[in-house]
Amino acid sequence: MNAIRYEAPRSVDDAVTLLDGGGRVLAGGTDLLVQMHAGTVRPGLIVDVKNIAEMRSIGMVDGAFCVGAAVTGAEMGEHATLKAAWPGVVEAVELIGSTQIQGRASLGGNLCNASPAADSVPALIAAGAECTVAHRRGTTGVQRAYRYKRDVEEICIGPGETRLRRGAIVVDFLLPKAGPRTGDAYLRMIPRTEMDIAIVGAGVCLEVDESGKVSRARVALGAVAPTARLVAAAGAALEGTTLGADALAALDAAARAACDPIDDKRGTVAYRTQVAGVLARRAAAIAYDRARS
Repeated sequence: MNAIRYEAPRSVDDAVTLLDGGGRVLAGGTDLLVQMHAGTVRPGLIVDVKNIAEMRSIGMVDGAFCVGAAVTGAEMGEHATLKAAWPGVVEAVELIGSTQIQGRASLGGNLCNASPAADSVPALIAAGAECTVAHRRGTTGVQRAYRYKRDVEEICIGPGETRLRRGAIVVDFLLPKAGPRTGDAYLRMIPRTEMDIAIVGAGVCLEVDESGKVSRARVALGAVAPTARLVAAAGAALEGTTLGADALAALDAAARAACDPIDDKRGTVAYRTQVAGVLARRAAAIAYDRARS
């Protein structure tokens, strides 16, 4: 067996410098360690980011929430203010694995593992979340991480693949300031009652005006395409409506039209496509009720 080097830097600058030569990030290990045990990945270097303070915190910037990429699902679930502002996002994160996994699994790891069925990703996309990406810039002297913002939906490009350059890491996520009449929700369908991979996931975020009409809506689907995707037509179907039968039928049709799923042991193409419309409607109804309340 080849030796594995382990590093636990305390700054983003140090982490990206270490990773510039290759290696894997350990944010929680709930995916990486399984992949190593199965022999699908054999990293020569593991960089544990759990000791980097800015990647382990939840804070607010001008009313928006900044959530470190190494924050665990359990920590998000215990943050009352975050949960009140973005219940759908937190509910999605809390669906990842068991109670034990919740104590380790991270928001950044769930995104960068690039599973089409990742639970947090559709909810983040629906919420309009951005992430901060850092990578090494320069080859001599003091190495500082170059940082830039990307919408969450821009990160994954296929199963197990991201558009991040070698050595880049996701530092944090920015959830925008929620308006007074904003609501979000996430629902998924799984074959078993718990601890399984989604057949379909649907995230919806919407705002309503004083009359109860939807003024803005975002709908995202997971597990029905190579990546989680924002479905603009589904959001547009809700805008200007009070979520009547016609609006929900148009949402259902738009969600189904956006599907490009696979047949596997968890569900057929036809089943996933039908469920996508059903879950989108149900999630929209929950988000609408939350927005109005």
